[in-house]
Amino acid sequence: MLRVFQTDIIDPKQFVVTLELVPGRESTGRSVDTVMGIARDAFADGRVSAVSITDNPGGNPSLSPDAIGYRIFSIGMDVIVHFTCRDMNRVGMESRALQLAMIGMKNILALTGDYSGKGFGGQGAPVFDLDSVNLQIMIMLISRRVNSAGDPDGFFTGCAVSPFKQTEGEGVAQYAKMSRKVAAGAQFVITQLGYDVRKFHELIGIQRYMDLRVPTLGSVYLLTPNAARIMNQGRVPGAVVTDPLLRTVQDEWKDKKQGKAAAIERAARLGAVLQGLGYRGIHIGGIHRNFSTVGMILDRMAQIKDDWQAFIPQFNYPQPNGFYAFRETPPDPATSPVFGLKPQSVPVVDRVLYSLMQHSHNLFFNFDSPMASVYRTLCKAMDSGIGGRLFMHLAEHPIKLILLGCLQCGDCAIQHVGFLCPESGCPKHTRNGACGGSLHGRCEVNPDRRCVWFRAHNRLAANGKIKELCDGCVPPRMWELNNTSSWLNFQLRRDHQSNGNEIAGFCRQATCRLLPEDGVLRTED
Repeated sequence: MLRVFQTDIIDPKQFVVTLELVPGRESTGRSVDTVMGIARDAFADGRVSAVSITDNPGGNPSLSPDAIGYRIFSIGMDVIVHFTCRDMNRVGMESRALQLAMIGMKNILALTGDYSGKGFGGQGAPVFDLDSVNLQIMIMLISRRVNSAGDPDGFFTGCAVSPFKQTEGEGVAQYAKMSRKVAAGAQFVITQLGYDVRKFHELIGIQRYMDLRVPTLGSVYLLTPNAARIMNQGRVPGAVVTDPLLRTVQDEWKDKKQGKAAAIERAARLGAVLQGLGYRGIHIGGIHRNFSTVGMILDRMAQIKDDWQAFIPQFNYPQPNGFYAFRETPPDPATSPVFGLKPQSVPVVDRVLYSLMQHSHNLFFNFDSPMASVYRTLCKAMDSGIGGRLFMHLAEHPIKLILLGCLQCGDCAIQHVGFLCPESGCPKHTRNGACGGSLHGRCEVNPDRRCVWFRAHNRLAANGKIKELCDGCVPPRMWELNNTSSWLNFQLRRDHQSNGNEIAGFCRQATCRLLPEDGVLRTED
């Protein structure tokens, strides 16, 4: 079967180029013809290893990447299929993965996905049954089944990361989740879009520091005024275009011909810088009409790649008061990250609740506790009749509702999120780390609220336990326990902590080096 992308990206001598294509809402017609035309020209050009096909970008309906991807795959162009967690539950996602395996499309970019947009009759219901870490695990477990059935080619899965974060909490949460994705089986990484070379430099430095040996593609975009304005407004989760860059792009495009030339030059120069920094390749986006622009970008890159250091100052678009993990600036190699220079204040209520919940968890919800057998016996008695279960409901739910906004999932995961609730606190219900869409510490979906993982980082950092953001993989929620007592379920070993062993055990024991071994944050002297 066609395996151009996989062969190219695992070859350290190869600088890989991939191209992102965005299907429209039609199943036939001009938009489909345009996408197919770009793919055919990319294949004929020979410099593009694969095209990637988006999966309902922005949460809005579009042609399935599986359908148009298969047409492209059939002409000889390798394809990376975007696979999001937004629209299907775990049954539907497994079925989709089996379908992709059957038709031979095995390059997968596993994503949480944008929040649901408008479809038939109005707003779509978001699913988010799995997060992107558990999606990685599911696909890799299916790969094992595919291999055991006689197909030697399993899935080749990748993940995304958004390094362009203003605050330390968001940045650390992104890198922590990246480490979980790699531990869960991700074999390549693609960045979100930004124009701050220190952040691109930081990502490579963090990967080396954490010993995450995974090939990474940096995103390059043909930036037009319309695209720049949308990104500047935060409408593309994780992508960053600052006010000064927006003004620059708008000035360039006062003359359309000059604007396009400037956009091509910016893309080529960013690509050259990324190659110089040590990225394995680039992921080109913003191509919506024809392939010729891609050809011009690649031609120009070939001409200027040896001068990449001269272009570094042109990608100096930091966010105000932004966090950087390294003192070094490119092209100097990054050494050791420095955290805690701009600590976020943790509200008194958060500090008190974290301490209280941690103490209660260690006392009552610890299988190694001296009282564990007593708790188990009491819970068995409570669980044996309706009266006992009603008593537990009245004892448990009001407390958790007041403190956590509890939704009675029956499979509590607060201990994985700094004793905050990922069900009530996160619209995407992520249990393994932050999605890429937060902005200035605020939730992508509800900007009036702080991202629950940003809050978790601040709580853990204040207590010297930030390493918990990286440790292990958290199994998905067990829906069969919905509206039951999570206290009983824990003590009677019915929840994910006792029944998610296959999933939790899949993550290899990768060493987290985000912090020193003692787990203590250190600031610069």
